[in-house]
Amino acid sequence: MTELVISQVHGPIGMLQLNRPQKLNALNLEMLQRVNRILQDWAEDPSIELVVLSGLGERGFCAGGDIAAFHAAVTSGEHDAFHRLLDLEFGIDYLISVYPKPLISLAHGITMGGGIGLASHAPVRVVTPDARMGMPEARIGYTPDVGGSHLLALAPGHFGEYYAMSAQSFSGADAVYLGFADVVMEPAVQAELIDELDDLVGLDAGQLIATLELLHGSVASSRLELEQGWVDHAFSAQTPQEVLARLDDMAHPRAAETAGAIRANSPTSVASAFYAVRAARAENHLRSALDRELRLADHLMHLPDLAEGIRAQVIDKDRNPAWMPASLEQVDHAGLLRLMDSKD
Repeated sequence: MTELVISQVHGPIGMLQLNRPQKLNALNLEMLQRVNRILQDWAEDPSIELVVLSGLGERGFCAGGDIAAFHAAVTSGEHDAFHRLLDLEFGIDYLISVYPKPLISLAHGITMGGGIGLASHAPVRVVTPDARMGMPEARIGYTPDVGGSHLLALAPGHFGEYYAMSAQSFSGADAVYLGFADVVMEPAVQAELIDELDDLVGLDAGQLIATLELLHGSVASSRLELEQGWVDHAFSAQTPQEVLARLDDMAHPRAAETAGAIRANSPTSVASAFYAVRAARAENHLRSALDRELRLADHLMHLPDLAEGIRAQVIDKDRNPAWMPASLEQVDHAGLLRLMDSKD
């Protein structure tokens, strides 16, 4: 039977690889349990001085959670079981963020949702220029999770709201600008990095980032800074409805396209994403963001949009979800806002 997660120890180096390439390393319960156990063990093992996390397969590091399993859970009444899976996953993401030893994540290709949780909370985050990253949850009636709202909140200006509401993806070079990665490295160089790990043992996270950037940093650059003006104007609005109104009034060529992308997503998810990013920015604390995201997940998995969104985007692939409610004006904004602050 194929191991879905491969762990190897080479002297002081622990190497952890996601091994479900035919599913773009989509995370299921078995994979999460094994990743958690290995990381916990290595954190306490004095012989391990450096940990490297990567994903096998040319297409990507990790496409996120197993969406088909999510659909099965919410359509068969297994909400509690899926809550426990999410709780475990969020715990792993937090562990990675506070890991007591240098931990390098190597992300390439498709790195979405849960893949962001594993890659972008690491102390040292390496991506390839062609990486396709993002938090696309609003497309399926869900909300940015795995600490994604926290990362988006820390992005320059109001790019956080832009990416949360529109569910658009960004490149590896963009990831550095947005704060989701530290070093951009060409795919061939990233693959060869494994052979150089012995020379990196003993360096702290800051030293590792500086060394990798100096030796292997790509010249790939982001153009997002050029988009900052119109994005900040539209997405600094006080409500998600006002964001759309500002986009509709703008002459910028990307404004209409962005408004269309937002309107194609679940209105409830768009509002949830907007409020979650704002709440995360106000608190600036990953653990609080994860707790809030879990409350939102519990709420959204009981609403019709999640099952409908997965059906339309992943199962039937007709790309024609019937959202309920169908517009931002009909969303229970007050209820979502209560969830942002609730501790129950």
